[in-house]
Amino acid sequence: MASFDTDTLSALRDRQEIAIRTGRHPANPVTIWVTVADGEVFVRSVRGDKGRWYRDLAAGGPATLDVDGRQVAVQAVPATDAAAIERASREYLRKYRTSPYAESMVRADVLATTLRLEPR
Repeated sequence: MASFDTDTLSALRDRQEIAIRTGRHPANPVTIWVTVADGEVFVRSVRGDKGRWYRDLAAGGPATLDVDGRQVAVQAVPATDAAAIERASREYLRKYRTSPYAESMVRADVLATTLRLEPR
């Protein structure tokens, strides 16, 4: 598994929102929440499998994150192990605890959309 450099991990850990552009829809960035748990980067779709960006990534397509003015090329790997999904959920609740939408990110119907991002 490839990992992100320290600066990118720090930026992803600190930013509340980032923009993601999928290879299929590069002109249409979508603002999403991202978490870093134990050095791994996770995203999930609050809309479940109805989220366009999620469907693009789950189909194996590439994506780019807008991170501090840089374009970071990524690929997504489904997080299928319960431990990784739980780590991501804990981090969503910790990072976004002041948002009234934090609980939406840990609903049972969205857990299956948890993706681990890796640099491409």
